[in-house]
Amino acid sequence: MTLETRRVGPEAAAEVLAVVKAAFADRPALDPPADALAETEDSIAAMLTPSGGLLTLDDGRPVGALVLDPVEDDVYLRRVSVDPAAQGHGLAHGLVRAALLDIARAGARRVRLLARQELPRTIGFWRELGFVETGRHAPYVEMARPAPVVVDVPGADDMRELGRRVAAYLTGGDVLVLSGELGAGKTTFTQGLGEGLGVRGGITSPTFVISRVHPSLGDGPELVHVDAYRLGGRAELDDLDLDTDLDEAVTVVEWGTGIAEGLAEARLEVRITRATGQTVADPEADPRVVELDGIGARWLDTDLRPIG
Repeated sequence: MTLETRRVGPEAAAEVLAVVKAAFADRPALDPPADALAETEDSIAAMLTPSGGLLTLDDGRPVGALVLDPVEDDVYLRRVSVDPAAQGHGLAHGLVRAALLDIARAGARRVRLLARQELPRTIGFWRELGFVETGRHAPYVEMARPAPVVVDVPGADDMRELGRRVAAYLTGGDVLVLSGELGAGKTTFTQGLGEGLGVRGGITSPTFVISRVHPSLGDGPELVHVDAYRLGGRAELDDLDLDTDLDEAVTVVEWGTGIAEGLAEARLEVRITRATGQTVADPEADPRVVELDGIGARWLDTDLRPIG
């Protein structure tokens, strides 16, 4: 598959409608029927006119679509659809991730949607993407999650400063999962985090000891710094002999994607990428893009946008 996801407006109504019709017709029959089955090219064009949507193409053929519907400080995802012939390749996940980043760049606070309560697998899909249930009004389940916050970070000092700013939002029991290639700045971010939390000890990469505990110099939480690079899975993370109560500490797990998610019901994912996609000789001049992505109810009412 050669996939391209692009921003579209009402001019793409026919393509979006084709994907919506194919996707919703393939779903189990519902009572009452899904509203999407009654859509027309005109109604989809009207939905796309205010803020547009996203369309995924496979070699030029429309295979995925959704509509972005801003309501005050939030954005609703409407008519999220994947052509049945293209399912099973992670396309839906990629489409929604693209929408989240688009919404993040627009500066919205939350992302919301309505799911049918008769479709537990669909609800499970949204939960995997960080959405939590916020209400029920038959036949719909209301779900929401914070929009990610995207921060451009010019250099190492700025990365430390970002860590210091994030620390102001943290409390005991919080878990941060850091991801990014070698040298991306995960430890630099954590150094700033430790300064913001006011903990003892210089923070360095814990690669050779796997974990370190940094006690608070005041009355704040301890910082537990874990490197999961050499851990074989969640069981080995659970087996770490940490001389602290993780419910009272702030825990930072580098390389923790796929391993650390079970440490708490909620987490803050910190994804660091090179802004240019290139490695340069001077790391201080190598800009980064950092995505702060709150997962779970803990972060739903926490507004991280001032950090950006």
